[in-house]
Amino acid sequence: MADNTFSEKILVVDDEPLISDIIARSLEAEGYGCHIADNAEDALEVLSENSFSLIMSDINLPGKTGIELLSIVKDQFPDIAVIMVTAVDDRRTAIKALQLGAYGFVIKPFDINEIAISAVNALERRRLAIQSREYENRLENEVRSRTAEIHHREEEICVRLTSACEYRDVETGSHNRRLGLYASLLAEEIGLEQQAIDEIRIAASMHDIGKIAVPDNILLKEGSLNNEEFEIMKRHTVIGAQILKGSSISLLKMAQEIALNHHERWDGSGYPNKIAGEKTPISARLVAVIDVYDALVHKRVYRPPIPEKEALQMISRDKGSHFDPEIFDAFKRVLPQLRRIRLQVQDR
Repeated sequence: MADNTFSEKILVVDDEPLISDIIARSLEAEGYGCHIADNAEDALEVLSENSFSLIMSDINLPGKTGIELLSIVKDQFPDIAVIMVTAVDDRRTAIKALQLGAYGFVIKPFDINEIAISAVNALERRRLAIQSREYENRLENEVRSRTAEIHHREEEICVRLTSACEYRDVETGSHNRRLGLYASLLAEEIGLEQQAIDEIRIAASMHDIGKIAVPDNILLKEGSLNNEEFEIMKRHTVIGAQILKGSSISLLKMAQEIALNHHERWDGSGYPNKIAGEKTPISARLVAVIDVYDALVHKRVYRPPIPEKEALQMISRDKGSHFDPEIFDAFKRVLPQLRRIRLQVQDR
């Protein structure tokens, strides 16, 4: 009795052939294509091979009941509307069927017109539900696309701002890029949320943005800084924070907190504000470890690179004093990935 040429196909499920035939013929007279199944198992087999817009099912079926069929259909075929048909005028059964997602409830004996009207109403509700979901999906995709575009613009602005440092110090530029990649890897390892992981990749690369204001005779000095020079160098944290402050963009807010606090120490002996422990933002505590690691294993104007084994021994001694112990342990776990990044992003 099924006809695949109809745009709306209905599956009629009833173990009484006379009833299912009456329902199917009345619906076909309204222009629908119908298929008949006499139990839930046969209905599920038909559903696995054919597409239907509506099911009209008796509740009292042999084997699985109509209520059980309804539950399975709503789980496996959520776009199919379901109308329950029964000879029992049971209010509790009707409420249960509606709670499970039935679109309607018809009591036997029924009027032929009632069947047709119920089908029209159910199919229209189904159409509107699908249309609404598709609209919501399109809207969600548009929002996601626009959000991604905004984030891309934010990132590009930050990257271009950070690249200004390279005109002062080539080593600093490569160091910044590596730190961004290190930071996102370590942020994921310690379980930060995805937005924070994405943002710290850019924010960490801006940690030394304040060095743009440090005089060349100090920034590029070949040799140790004296006390006065070091005090000037330390101000890059405050200057960086001033450059980045006042933004409502979460990425720049994170960049500001990193710029200001990445030289603070776990024991409170760092700079510029000598804050300790978890009072230092986690983003800055994270950057503190990878900043020292990368600086040690790469050449600087004042010294050659330090072999990684020796560098790791040096910073391991500062676990719990300079570095957050838990973040340091996470850093050790991701060292193999950090080494790969070092090979990919070399000093120019």
